[in-house]
Amino acid sequence: MLQSIEGVYKDGKVQLTELPLDISESRVIVTFLEPKKNQHKQQIMQFGMFSGNQQSTEADFQIAEFQGDSEDSLDWS
Repeated sequence: MLQSIEGVYKDGKVQLTELPLDISESRVIVTFLEPKKNQHKQQIMQFGMFSGNQQSTEADFQIAEFQGDSEDSLDWS
């Protein structure tokens, strides 16, 4: 039975992301894929980028908490 398991080759060693099922010893074929280019996701906002003199407090979050909508029949208690 053939199994494919992803891994990483680094410093002359292959590190598998998981162990193969029901195999204690076997011949293998290693295929090197194109290396991933370092793709850093651009963050639109970062923690603290809009910080100023006034920081949010626990009370601010309690005030902003959703308390239900009087026009619907949902009970939020």
